[in-house]
Amino acid sequence: MKLIYLAAGRGSRLPIKFRKLPKCLTKISNLSLFEHQIGFFRKFEKKIIITGYRSKSLKDYIIKNNFFEIKNHNYKSTNMVHSMFLATKYITNDVVICYGDILFKKSISKIFSNKGNVMPVNTNWLWYWRKRMNKKMILSDAEDLTVYKKNITSIGNKIQKKLPKYQYMGIFKLDCKTFKNMSLYYKKLKNKKIDMTSFLDLCIKNKILKIKIKKYSDYWFEIDTHKDIKVATKLFI
Repeated sequence: MKLIYLAAGRGSRLPIKFRKLPKCLTKISNLSLFEHQIGFFRKFEKKIIITGYRSKSLKDYIIKNNFFEIKNHNYKSTNMVHSMFLATKYITNDVVICYGDILFKKSISKIFSNKGNVMPVNTNWLWYWRKRMNKKMILSDAEDLTVYKKNITSIGNKIQKKLPKYQYMGIFKLDCKTFKNMSLYYKKLKNKKIDMTSFLDLCIKNKILKIKIKKYSDYWFEIDTHKDIKVATKLFI
C-alpha cells in the first residue's frame, strides 16, 4: 500500500507569520504537523509527497523519511485534486490519500486494513468544531455527509438544517482501479480547481466511486486558521 501526502498548500487563511513555510510545517506543541505524523508514515513502505509552496523547506523531511517527491509547479492555480493525480503513474496498488494540514492518531492506519475503498469519518467532530467556531460558522464551514448501508451517498454539500453525524477528515483509501478511473474522469473535467469533496461527490454520483465509511472517534485536528492552531495546541497537550 502506498501513501500520497498532499503538502503543496501554503495556508492562505493563516496569519502572515505562519505562511513562511508550507502548511504541513505549521507547529502544534513544538512539532510540525508533518513531524506529528511520522509514526503514521512508517506504516507505509512507499510514500509519495506532493509539494508546491516553498518546497525546498521540506527537503530534509523528505530525505529523512524516505518520501518520493513530486512537485506541483501549478499549485497557485490548482487544488488538491490536481496534486493527487500527479502521482497517477506511480500507483499500482491500494493508496491512502492524506491532507497535509490534519493531525490524527497513527492507529487510524488499522482502518485501512479493510479491503476496498474506505474513508474514516469523525464521530466526535462537533465537540471539536464548537471549540473552533460558533454555530453560524459551523453551518457555513462544515460539510454535509450522507450514508446508506455504510456507503457514502453524498459528500461536500452545504448543510441545510440538520447537522451530519459524521465529518470528512481529509484522509481516505482507494484501490488502484478506482484511483485510475477517477484520474481519467478528472482529465475530462473543465474545472481544474474543483475542491476535493466536490470531486468525490461527483465521482460518487457518476458511479465512478463507491466508498464505505469507518467510524473514527479519537483525536483529529484540522488546521486552517490561527484559532485552529491555538485549539489544537491546547487540546493536544
